Amino acid sequence: MARPAGNTRLKAARLAAGYHSQQALADALGVGVRQVRRWESEEPPWPQPEMAQTLTRLLGQDLESMGFTPAGGAPDRGRRTVLAATAAIGLAAVPTRAVAVQPASAADDYEAVTRSHRRLYWSVAPATLHPAAVAHATLGCALLPETAGQTRARTAAALAETWLLSGRIEFFDLRDADRAQQTLLRALQAASEADDPLLGSAVLAHTAFIPAWEGERDLAVERMVAARTYARRGPASAELLAWLDAVEAECETRCGNTRTALHLIGHAEDVLARGSEHQSPEWLDWFSPVRLAAFKGNTQLRAGHLPQARATLLSVLDDLNPAEEKQTTVVLGDLAAVEVAAGDPDAACGYAVRALDQLERTWYAMGMDRIREVRRALAPHQHERCVRELDDRLYGWSTTVSALAR
Repeated sequence: MARPAGNTRLKAARLAAGYHSQQALADALGVGVRQVRRWESEEPPWPQPEMAQTLTRLLGQDLESMGFTPAGGAPDRGRRTVLAATAAIGLAAVPTRAVAVQPASAADDYEAVTRSHRRLYWSVAPATLHPAAVAHATLGCALLPETAGQTRARTAAALAETWLLSGRIEFFDLRDADRAQQTLLRALQAASEADDPLLGSAVLAHTAFIPAWEGERDLAVERMVAARTYARRGPASAELLAWLDAVEAECETRCGNTRTALHLIGHAEDVLARGSEHQSPEWLDWFSPVRLAAFKGNTQLRAGHLPQARATLLSVLDDLNPAEEKQTTVVLGDLAAVEVAAGDPDAACGYAVRALDQLERTWYAMGMDRIREVRRALAPHQHERCVRELDDRLYGWSTTVSALAR
């Protein structure tokens, strides 16, 4: 017989908050681990008022979102999911009246829109796509309690992917890390509903970016440990395992540990070379050997290995699919940074202007961040003609308005 899943909502919230064992949460709360086990059981008791306040503060959610049912009864488990999710994003709660169970085709239809949004991410402006993705997630929250069995699992998986896409847009495109953290937590909860460990691994790895960008290495590493744990429950493809190496490498790079990062990238290259019998998930469309090389070029740059970084990034630029416009902007920015460090401001400005051309077609906040870093590095050359021409482009009406509007 299968073991009871227990209170998966609390488990997901605990992991997302960085408490990777029941003992760790118990220590933070000042209670015995048996109490945490009871809360993560099939029928968790409602916490005492003071403990409830501490628990919600530590994990960032209300009690019902974490799987607790107040005394006297409450809406069913699925209904609490939708009420918590819709309230959290500021939308009106869905009707609580009884509705008919959705047919199996509902999962097909919901997945079809999720796939469309996945493809549109690479070409549609993030400010345009984001509201559509959030609205689709709200629909998924409403559908979930009206489904059962495989239909419910598939709907939950598509909902998890939709929340993941929304979180990616918030972090990488809109630069709203706080909002992305909350959205990714919802994605993890939906992945737990679907019992999809690979999606859970992808979500947890994305949460590692957030502390890494702030230099909080310990928290980033903890989240990567959790992501790798979920990947082992797989079956994980070579591409997914290599991407986890690449994510951890970028986190280490952001925290100044370029030697560790280059070792991780080398391991990822070996994993891809060996391959795997397992097929990559359909949603893993943000990673490829070329993307891994782009990670490598950035790390080589930050490590001061300029000739190697230049060669790697130029190869990436040649190999990138023309449709990968956002990644092209980042690579051009890194090439500009290589030339600044090498003492060639003319070449640096040339790459930076090409990146700005690309940004006018497809906005990407990460790409603009790269250009701003380059411009700061060009401060000793700011009176040279090439830098003045770059400033004319960087502070043109369209670019300035676009940057300030985001």
